[in-house]
Amino acid sequence: MQQNGSSGSIGSDGGRERQALSFSPLPAATTRVRRFIQERQRTLPLPKVMVVFSAAGDADKPSDAMSSSDPTEEGDGVWKPPASPSPKHRAMSKPLRAALTTPEPQEFPEVISLNVGGTLFTTRLSTLRRYDDTMLAAMFSGRHYIPRDAEGRYFIDRDGAYFGDILNFLREGELPQRDRVRSVHREAQYYAIGPLLDRLEETQPLTGEKVRQAFLDLLPYYRDNLERIVEIAKLRAMQKKARFAKLKVCVYKEEMPITPYERPLFNSLRFERADGDAKLFEHHCDVDVSFGPWEAVADVYDLLHCIVSDLAQRGIAAEQQCIGVCDKHLINHYYCKRPIYEFKITWW
Repeated sequence: MQQNGSSGSIGSDGGRERQALSFSPLPAATTRVRRFIQERQRTLPLPKVMVVFSAAGDADKPSDAMSSSDPTEEGDGVWKPPASPSPKHRAMSKPLRAALTTPEPQEFPEVISLNVGGTLFTTRLSTLRRYDDTMLAAMFSGRHYIPRDAEGRYFIDRDGAYFGDILNFLREGELPQRDRVRSVHREAQYYAIGPLLDRLEETQPLTGEKVRQAFLDLLPYYRDNLERIVEIAKLRAMQKKARFAKLKVCVYKEEMPITPYERPLFNSLRFERADGDAKLFEHHCDVDVSFGPWEAVADVYDLLHCIVSDLAQRGIAAEQQCIGVCDKHLINHYYCKRPIYEFKITWW
């Protein structure tokens, strides 16, 4: 019986031991659950929040940048648009709006101080705006930017030697002196002053230039022949290492110059000959450059003056003299008889 009792006690103790062993895994399970929950919290994505900035103006009242799509969260059951941006964001948007808007016209004082290529001028604003369709009126209309020098004067990057003549015309309609007409005309073209251009073109020497140009338009290849004279003279001077060069130029007005006693017979041939006979009179003189023929009142010496003056405008000193006539035989007893001039071009 004692054994049974002891065995029973042992059995009871063993039951208690097994019961204790059965409850021992609980703390470990609890630890695994907590670890699982922590890992889930790390892997789960965080809730996203969308911030919307409206295009409201500066007069809108600032509020929170977050909004909800649930009408019940607003309290009155009505959906409201997103709130306006904060003052900081509104301040950042002002330069962008300023860049997109058109700048206001620049205002000028009544008295304008100018620096034209280093020459100083002072005039009224109304003088510069005398004619609407000029460059000066456009420059000082307020729509364009005009740079200033260190003293604050408005700067125009142009030669100021003749700008005073421009101002005198804008003030009182005064024209420049004759020796300054060409230069002032060039400046008037730059500033697009139409009334001044019209007045200058009706005065000397520009009026004479129109007449001279009308005569030169009758001469074929005048500009090309002028360039050829310069090129030949330059090449010969460089080859001879000399300060001047000479070349022969033929200048004739009529188609076939002849002696006076041959003129009556030649005139009858000129107006009655056939096209085949014209080839008998074709001839090229033994010269470097040939000018003519032309049909105008201007004489041979007028053309020679044009050649010398045009070369002088390019800084080339030229002298000419007649050295004879072309004595080439053409047909029967007719000879060329075209005058030949020697041009002397001096380079330094």
